[in-house]
Amino acid sequence: MRETARTVARRDLKVALAGNPNAGKTTIFNALTGAHHKVGNYPGVTVEKREGSRTRDGRRYDFTDLPGVYSLTAYSIDEVVARDFLLDHRPDIIVNVMDSTNLSRHLYLCLQFQELGIPVIGALNMSDEAEAKGIKIDEKALGEVLGIPMIKTVGPRGSGMDALLDAIDRTADERDGRVMKTVRYGAEIEEKLAGLEAAVASDRAFASKFPARWLAVKLLEKDEHAFEKLEGHPDGAKIAAQAKEASAWIDGHFGKDAEIVMSEQRYGYIRGAVKEAITVEKKPDFSLTEAIDKVVMNRFLALPIFVGVLWSVFQITFALGEYPMAWFESLFGWLGNAASAVIPEGFLRSLVVDGVIGGVGGVFSFVPLIVILFFLLSLLEDIGYMSRAAFATDKILHTFGLHGQSVFPMMLGFGCSVPAIMAARTLKSPRDRIVTILVIPFMSCGAKLPVHVLLAAAFFPNNAGNMVMLIYAIGVLLALGSAWLLKKTVLRGEATPFVMELPPYRAPTVRGVLWHVWEKTWHYIQKAGTIILASSVLIWAITTFPAYEPTESELASAEATFLAANPGASDDEVAARLETVTAELSLANSAAGTFGRFIEPAFRPLGFDWKLGVATVTGFAAKEVVVSTLGVLYSVGTEESEESEGLREALRNDPNWTPLLAFVMMLFTLTIPPCFAALAAIKAELGWKWLGFAFAFMLAVGWALGTAVFQIGSLAGLA
Repeated sequence: MRETARTVARRDLKVALAGNPNAGKTTIFNALTGAHHKVGNYPGVTVEKREGSRTRDGRRYDFTDLPGVYSLTAYSIDEVVARDFLLDHRPDIIVNVMDSTNLSRHLYLCLQFQELGIPVIGALNMSDEAEAKGIKIDEKALGEVLGIPMIKTVGPRGSGMDALLDAIDRTADERDGRVMKTVRYGAEIEEKLAGLEAAVASDRAFASKFPARWLAVKLLEKDEHAFEKLEGHPDGAKIAAQAKEASAWIDGHFGKDAEIVMSEQRYGYIRGAVKEAITVEKKPDFSLTEAIDKVVMNRFLALPIFVGVLWSVFQITFALGEYPMAWFESLFGWLGNAASAVIPEGFLRSLVVDGVIGGVGGVFSFVPLIVILFFLLSLLEDIGYMSRAAFATDKILHTFGLHGQSVFPMMLGFGCSVPAIMAARTLKSPRDRIVTILVIPFMSCGAKLPVHVLLAAAFFPNNAGNMVMLIYAIGVLLALGSAWLLKKTVLRGEATPFVMELPPYRAPTVRGVLWHVWEKTWHYIQKAGTIILASSVLIWAITTFPAYEPTESELASAEATFLAANPGASDDEVAARLETVTAELSLANSAAGTFGRFIEPAFRPLGFDWKLGVATVTGFAAKEVVVSTLGVLYSVGTEESEESEGLREALRNDPNWTPLLAFVMMLFTLTIPPCFAALAAIKAELGWKWLGFAFAFMLAVGWALGTAVFQIGSLAGLA
């Protein structure tokens, strides 16, 4: 019997971490599991549930980090994800992570969790900040009032994790368990609830899936999803009619909507609990957050400050990244020369030097810039400035028909389009979701940054930071303009109101910032070591085969032309020229050259030759591949010179390249359809129809804009 008890006590536990946005769920999740996920100060970061585990004293805990929600009345997709997980998977325990500095609001969701019938534990996170503000929380008294354990925690420091795990153990191991209290909604409403509970519970199979009291409450609140679930009940239609009749009676009896009446009852219960367990000893005379926001959120200064902050980020990135980027270029140039000295001349040397080192090395050279850029963006995010940026741009977004909350996924688009597209799930309106997803690819993601940096540094060396900032700004303007066009045509409708909270400014943790940077950088390196490596080898193959040997007449003609232009040329100079002509003819007659000449007419209005056409097409796999393609096409890292000039110098030495062409290439890379991964994300979120529309729309915008800029620039003499 004792052995059986021990077995029960050590059974694996499924624990869901849930709560409002900005409560610190993901920091608690990281502290409990040792996982390192992105932690942001705004809703929408945790769009899908995340899973992690740990083992302690022989027990395994499987944690699931759910999206942040304000209520279990599901409106947005992330709220549906969170609620359906709790209903369908029935975790053993819910850990409700709450902000201790604003418990009154967070307890509202806690009461709804309790109605699910799943054991709940309250994690009073940010308890250090509450104490600093003079907020004294008696967690034991609060737990007794609500009937659930309450544990004080500080997520970034990992404080309170052992106590939280102890509470999980006690809650799981108590056979009878602690009796959770639930809100009593008053005699009249309780009478209606009792009738609905009995009707729902009449079918045991149905009641085992959906808690009777919770569903009864949601039906009285006129929750559409709750009525949909009744379709699985044998008496669903009858119960739905009963619920609508009860809600109508409450509306008339209280003179207000039933959902409002029940919300008021919850808040009244919360006020009593707060009064019983929380005291405020002092009110701070000075609030740093309010003082900063008087400037940062000023109606006249907010937008200029936001633009200035972004401009500073790019200037700092280039100022600090120029030297390490040059070191990387020199390193790969040295590797190319070293490989050429060791490997005999032939296809193997060409593969290693031109395909691998020339292709992958060009992309790896931008790692320092990636590190610096994401370090700065991570600082802004962890400090709490990104939420202010959302408010600064909200009015502009509404002008173009976008929802204010669209700024979150759009700003995530500066990092990667895939999580940005998924983050659009936080938008409640399907129309707003579609518009936001369709314009996100116009935001210049981290994969496009190497292309912008390469061309800006090569052709605008004195204003590289400003040029990249300009490209980012153009992307934002294109996104806004496209949103306006879509809202006026295929997706007509008004944007829904924008409501969100501003978290207080917080000092970023070194660990959090470094792991954020590492996560982004490692993702970039992984792509360079897998997709980009494979693409570079493929590009090398199609630029090398079929092998072509110039005819004697072609070489004789090239020699005669060179001597006519350079009558005093030495034999070595003639030999070097013939070697270059041989390489050019081999490339032009390769599979890539044949394909490039086939598609060249479509790219000619943009000023692109066949080489740029090939680089653009390969960029559909991943935008970084554009750089590796150019690296292979221009044979960076070969033994042709004692000093490797690097890809930037190779492009500058090509007479076909001009600053105008470089700018058009940057624009075209910005606007054409995103990588395969992003296209797959669009398909997953919106389906094939909208994927096809997005692809055609972006391709049309990119081609039209690039053609217009090149043709106008050529007429102005800039070519």
